[in-house]
Amino acid sequence: MAHKKAGGSTRNGRDSEAKRLGVKMYGGQKIIPGNIIVRQRGTQFHAGYGVGMGKDHTLFAKIEGVIKFEVKGAFNRRYVSVVAA
Repeated sequence: MAHKKAGGSTRNGRDSEAKRLGVKMYGGQKIIPGNIIVRQRGTQFHAGYGVGMGKDHTLFAKIEGVIKFEVKGAFNRRYVSVVAA
């Protein structure tokens, strides 16, 4: 007569799905138009030459070339550009 008394309920056991943010293509890599370079919340990286920004701040290539990361400006902002290879 092996019986198991019912366990209590819990209020834990939930979590949100990971959003897969971050740098997807790195400096020096070849890229074609439309490829995603960075997925981010806010502007951790800013769009430079040859790079567009989506409404969710995703940076993507507008031209074919090689990715270049650089820090410039009075506020030391990080820019991502695509330079012709």
